[in-house]
Amino acid sequence: MFIVVLWQPLVSGVVLSFFETKGYDAVAFIGLQNYSDIITNSEFLASLTNTFAYTFWSLLIGFLIPVVVAVMLNEMIHLKAVFRFLFYFPAMIPGMATALLWYFIFDPGKGGILNILLGALGLEPSQWLQNPKLSIPLIVITMTWRGFGSAMLIYLAALQGINRDLYEAASIDGAGFFRKIWYVQVPCIKSLMGLMLIRQIISVFQVMQEPLAMTSGGPNNASMSLMLSSYYYGFRYFEAGRSMAVGTITFLILAVLTVIYQIASREKD
Repeated sequence: MFIVVLWQPLVSGVVLSFFETKGYDAVAFIGLQNYSDIITNSEFLASLTNTFAYTFWSLLIGFLIPVVVAVMLNEMIHLKAVFRFLFYFPAMIPGMATALLWYFIFDPGKGGILNILLGALGLEPSQWLQNPKLSIPLIVITMTWRGFGSAMLIYLAALQGINRDLYEAASIDGAGFFRKIWYVQVPCIKSLMGLMLIRQIISVFQVMQEPLAMTSGGPNNASMSLMLSSYYYGFRYFEAGRSMAVGTITFLILAVLTVIYQIASREKD
């Protein structure tokens, strides 16, 4: 049952990527033609570059925020449960609803919340999501707002599991608050941070809802992602073979990155 549920769709998708399709039905075996057509397509190259840009900005903006918030909550005595709920609450909102909420904030028109604030200050409205240089960072802010709460809870659970004797030993050695974080907490959650790094990269490579709802991949493919490209091939152009080819390429990239991380971790250990 496990093999059927997990591997059958994956294998079927890979097989379909080698076929010419009519709608979602395989018509004729064409080998690597779908891959050749995709790789030479400027939209795919843009989506591949953009996906790495999403990953870069996600790690830059959002990787350490859950760690910092978890450390703060771990030190709190009062209202810890309240703040834990408030920080986790965005994760309970559906992804599409979150994207639409932030779209109204970054709306490039005069009705966008940020542009309303700029107008109240006597400043000119900004294009925000229509700016090719800002579209990906702004979408990543949306993703981070929704996703950091789950990671924060994982880090918080790890921090609460640290042996109190380590803190007492650090105090005897004269360690202050920040030294305890660096010499006690960080070493204890270092391996977890590595796993969360891979988890975040895999999650970002699957980004589709946010650019679909906020920019539709624009302007001029500036925010197109691999998964959004796969979605368009499958449900806009009805080219299931090419859609599966994009998904297969994405899977291979993630597999290579995961293997590299595992090898690096073993060598470091």
